[in-house]
Amino acid sequence: MSNLRTKGISAALSSAVFLGMAPVFGRRAILLGAAPLTVVAIRTILAALILLLLIAIFKRQYLFIYPAGLLGCLLAGFINGLGSLFYYSALGRIEAGIGQLLNSLYPLFLALWLFLDKQPPSRLTLFRLGLTIPAVYLLTQTGLKEIDLIGVVQMLIGAALYALHLPINQRVLYDMPAPTVTVYTLLAMSIVVMPILFFAPNNVISTDMNVWWPMLGLTFVTLFSRLTLFLGVKHIGGMQTAILGLSEVLITLIMAQVWLGEKLSAPQWLGALLLCLSLFLIGVEKTPPEKASPGGWLSWLSHPTISSELPWNPHE
Repeated sequence: MSNLRTKGISAALSSAVFLGMAPVFGRRAILLGAAPLTVVAIRTILAALILLLLIAIFKRQYLFIYPAGLLGCLLAGFINGLGSLFYYSALGRIEAGIGQLLNSLYPLFLALWLFLDKQPPSRLTLFRLGLTIPAVYLLTQTGLKEIDLIGVVQMLIGAALYALHLPINQRVLYDMPAPTVTVYTLLAMSIVVMPILFFAPNNVISTDMNVWWPMLGLTFVTLFSRLTLFLGVKHIGGMQTAILGLSEVLITLIMAQVWLGEKLSAPQWLGALLLCLSLFLIGVEKTPPEKASPGGWLSWLSHPTISSELPWNPHE
């Protein structure tokens, strides 16, 4: 296994750990009284500002980006920001574990977006995706508990939008380093959610530190998850990163049980085992990282003539 592929797999798994912690921190803040949309606004804006400050101080060369790449990051950030509003609105209605299980359907949406961009998945990838369908079905079997259908629909919309931003960023990552893509995507997400702080009805920002601790935790896992997510997409492609990212469900389920007192039924544990099998099959996946294919609905995001005299290495 090549060093870049190993680096990509490690980054994708790290991203899954951080993403798996996010709904638990978010749900905790909501249960303590924070409004769901306020939570998503504060964590996005703080994460963007922290990363922008770090890059401006230590790696200013990462602020360079070509116009089409910037437009791609802004588009991806807008889509992901909109998706995050649906995601955290859903967390106000359904449990963190169930919400993350529904959100884990995003690789199915991603397969559709990549197919439209002339990047069809391999047979093994399709098989692994096939395993996730019964896995997610079993994971949503909650016994006698009822699930808020509005929350379910909101979470599925968030999953589809999250999946859509990955191939857009993947196109830009062919030529741009991960920190560059991360900072501009987060800034675009911040623009989407910022109006919530000023115009959302009954929006009161709590001064209670018991509320702020989970929101700060959510801020930092958001920052690190995006950095490692885009690093994984760069080196192993969007689809492999997404399937590895399904392990975030297991992280969420474990933390939700320990910290929030949520419990799994026997069918849900069986679904978790199927999900683990899909994740383990990455070890025999021989598909190379996706390359920028000619044509496709996102081909306009690739820079035709990247100069060799850049402030950073395009492949780092």
